[in-house]
Amino acid sequence: MHGADIIIIGAAIADIPLAPVCRDIFDAKSWPLERIAMRVGGDAANESLVLARLGRRPALVGKLGRDPAGDFVVSTLNAAGVDTGCLARVEGLDTGINIVLVREDGERSFITSRSGSLRRLALPDILPALDSPALAGARIACLASLFVSPELTLPDTTALFDALKARGLTLCADTTRRKNGETLAEAGAALSRLDYFFPNLEEAALLTGTEDPDAAAEALVGCGVKHVALKLGGGGCLLRTRDMRLRVPAVPDVRCVDTTGAGDTFAGAFMAALLEGRDFIDCARFANAAASLCVERVGATDGAWTHADVEARMARIPRGV
Repeated sequence: MHGADIIIIGAAIADIPLAPVCRDIFDAKSWPLERIAMRVGGDAANESLVLARLGRRPALVGKLGRDPAGDFVVSTLNAAGVDTGCLARVEGLDTGINIVLVREDGERSFITSRSGSLRRLALPDILPALDSPALAGARIACLASLFVSPELTLPDTTALFDALKARGLTLCADTTRRKNGETLAEAGAALSRLDYFFPNLEEAALLTGTEDPDAAAEALVGCGVKHVALKLGGGGCLLRTRDMRLRVPAVPDVRCVDTTGAGDTFAGAFMAALLEGRDFIDCARFANAAASLCVERVGATDGAWTHADVEARMARIPRGV
């Protein structure tokens, strides 16, 4: 058995998506839906599942409770081909469970627990795992959950990035919205270590102070990020380095059912393409194609799409405009 070729660090939780819902649900005594089922979620778990589906060998580094929800997450990941040997399991800690309210337009809101494992990942949970022999052959590392856990501070994130770079790894990061008003100046030391960064426009706007995609991407490159892939939803993505700027369109005529996990699918597929040796533009085209398959189904990682399906959709995307 080969070791991991990529390390994904961050949140693994259980998701319970409810779709479709509207505000009337809060006034009803009972609200029947076609199906309610628990699924694996969390940025890092989602990216790991996408990578495994695309033929890669991801190892997930994170933190779970030693409880039934955590058992469900681990067994589901293992069955999909994700290495969970570096997941910390903690007695007395509740594994994070998110209720995902999905509206008819596919947009969603999350109900989360402040005390669950989602917000309890810290540097001491991560650093020992990096010395595992199972991770020795990895070529890429990704922090999938920037700003998710308050216990992983920006100085700790910088220290983590330095530890990963010292191992010769290509360093990537995905993010959520900042939680405590963090600015680009405060996050710059950590971001300057990144080879690839995958924020969406809202996340980048909060961090940089501008809602203009070009200005936000330029600001991120200006603080030292080598490659920015700014996710624009139905608008595709904007690619930026110090020397190039290019917008890669989305797949046309996609019916959006649920946007949950679309950004994670983009990031996972982008890194899968990077491991295949594709250039920056084709990594983005491949990622856009995979995200288009994600949004056509309820749930972050549902559906039976394959690498060949992504390739077929990628062929419908030009190499930029």
